[in-house]
Amino acid sequence: MAKWNMREIVVMAVLSVVFAVVYLAFLPVGKILVGFFGPIGYDLIFGIWFIVSIIAAYIIRKPGAAFLSETIAATVEVLIGNAVGPMLIVSGMIQGLGAEAVFAATRWRNYTTIILMLAGMGSAVTSFVWGYFLGGFAALSTGYVTAMFVARLISGALIAGLLGKSISDGLAKTGVLSRFALGKEVRAKNLKKVS
Repeated sequence: MAKWNMREIVVMAVLSVVFAVVYLAFLPVGKILVGFFGPIGYDLIFGIWFIVSIIAAYIIRKPGAAFLSETIAATVEVLIGNAVGPMLIVSGMIQGLGAEAVFAATRWRNYTTIILMLAGMGSAVTSFVWGYFLGGFAALSTGYVTAMFVARLISGALIAGLLGKSISDGLAKTGVLSRFALGKEVRAKNLKKVS
């Protein structure tokens, strides 16, 4: 198992802090959507709260990147003012585990688009199960809960998976990730195109 270097730890920490702020910023958006659509409103954009796990794992490509980045982001979010409090850290850990499990299933060797989307969906599954018991979803109709679950899966795939990939690829193209696995992959692809 490859060891983490200081550069990877710092980048993961920076990403986690940045996305902790993003996560807080999206809470009002979720509340507006809940006002229009009911509880399913949050599920429509829930993938935003998994995105750092996908981005960190895709850039760093080491065991634990998804889990640790999501846990750190949740911890920072609590420290800067999320009203949920310390229980949010547990939620972050659970979301990170969902993504990490998908990467672990590939032995942290596959970071294709479909795997990134599945990792986003993995976070959707673990977070939904956690939310089901914590959020009182059992009081809702089976059809509505199913719709919430499907919306969260789609959000995990599209927002966390695809948007996370797009953000990471955009960063890699600038050259700032040249010393990371993703940056090296992008550079190798560019060299193939030239030759």
